Amino acid sequence: MKSSLENFWNLKWSLILTAGILLGLSYPPVPMPFLVFPAFLLIFRLIDLSNSAREAAYWTYPAFLIWNIITTYWLVMATIGGGVAAILANSAVMTIPVILQYKVQQKDIAPWLIALFQTAFWMSFEYLHHHWDLAWPWLTIANAWSNVPDLVQYISITGFWGISFWVIFSTALAYQFIKKSDSTSLRIGIAAVLLFPLWSLGFVLFETETNPQTTQEVVVVQPNFDSYERYGGFSSSLKAQDHLLKITDSTRTDSTSVVVWPENAIQADIANIPSYSRTSNYTKGQLKRKADRWNASIISGATFYEFYSEAQKPPLPYKSEYGPFLPFNAALAFQPDSTVEVYKKHNLVPIVERVPFVHFLNAIDIFGWVDWAQNQSYGKGYQAKQFNVGVTKTPALICYDSVYPSWIRKYVQKDAGYLTIITNDGWWGNTSGHEQHFAYARLRAIEFDRWVVRSANNGISGIIAPDGSIKVETPYWQQTAFRYDVPVLTSQTFYTRFGDWLPYLMMTLSTIGIGITIINKDS
Repeated sequence: MKSSLENFWNLKWSLILTAGILLGLSYPPVPMPFLVFPAFLLIFRLIDLSNSAREAAYWTYPAFLIWNIITTYWLVMATIGGGVAAILANSAVMTIPVILQYKVQQKDIAPWLIALFQTAFWMSFEYLHHHWDLAWPWLTIANAWSNVPDLVQYISITGFWGISFWVIFSTALAYQFIKKSDSTSLRIGIAAVLLFPLWSLGFVLFETETNPQTTQEVVVVQPNFDSYERYGGFSSSLKAQDHLLKITDSTRTDSTSVVVWPENAIQADIANIPSYSRTSNYTKGQLKRKADRWNASIISGATFYEFYSEAQKPPLPYKSEYGPFLPFNAALAFQPDSTVEVYKKHNLVPIVERVPFVHFLNAIDIFGWVDWAQNQSYGKGYQAKQFNVGVTKTPALICYDSVYPSWIRKYVQKDAGYLTIITNDGWWGNTSGHEQHFAYARLRAIEFDRWVVRSANNGISGIIAPDGSIKVETPYWQQTAFRYDVPVLTSQTFYTRFGDWLPYLMMTLSTIGIGITIINKDS
């Protein structure tokens, strides 16, 4: 047995396969997030068995590739080429912190300090990976723990970054103890492993529930449109809209304050000019009248075309007979006073929704080989616009927006009484994708002490409480709708007030760690 363990511990391909599989099985819907601990222990072993930083990246890449395939295989359901490219590219990007982790591992410094710098490098990578045009935060380590909210209540202070710190620091310390029999690493590691769950237990046992000032009756509609059929499978956009209105009317009451439809629920293209199309004008008019008649706000996803004058046009606009314009994946709020508010999605899926670095690519394309304006896909919104709904406000976080806590924080700071998510996860079919996306919303509820209202085209729609517990969860691929009295909260968590203090601290430590790896290279 001892010989077999030694062979496993020293055989790179056994470590690669095991680490990749364990990481893949750590994420929803598989209920085993704890597997991320042994998985990263094996990653640190691979790093230590390497003879150079390049070799460390080489050996960990296939482990990360297996991880990406198991967890995000569903990306190929929307586009095979794009999905494969995303998986290959993200696995490669993950090797960047490994290079730095290898370099600090070679330094003659305290083992616990090595572990701290290795943690800082990984967390800095995760944070920066949230904030560039190729962002893909789906595999942030914290997301593995989204279905065990009782263990991660402390993220109302640290943000979900605290989970990544807990996992990587504990595991890095464990590896330092195994390698050097360092008692200090053992003591700190045991304390780290126990401290964070006990911290969460304290929240569960002693924190009092925030009393809402009021509640709002919200109607959530799950129309179950077929994303791969024009007009969701109906003969026209107006027929699809009649379907939405019929479901809503059968569920709402005179007390309903807000009706929530999912991303792209409005099948007609909506424009900001009346000359664009009769269908656009009719759709807007009909929904304005319904909002007025129901005395309720209607929040819905739609493709929104904004046309500009020549003097006000943005860089790289599309061209048309109506003038320069940009299309947006947008959320519209039709208000009882007949106004229409628009939010333009900020966090766009790379390649699928927007060409990354499109303005830079246009600038360096001096020969004009590509018409970047006509091929950029959606325009990007920059304002954290939220909607007035009765006595409070709520954002309409569109799909990918919901995995960016730094973005959502802007809304809660500006008095969002609850969080609304509209999404269309039908592109992925009945795969792990829609289950992961729903689960990740539980972390947002805890971080911001807010109820979450979620409307998904094919599911999962639902209601999530501020402690991450699920109050309503609809079946996938089923037409349905429900009402719920959603509490309106005004509390401000530590994370809401102070934001990403932990990743900023880790990036500071990373800078110091990089300095250490540069000084005395031969040490």
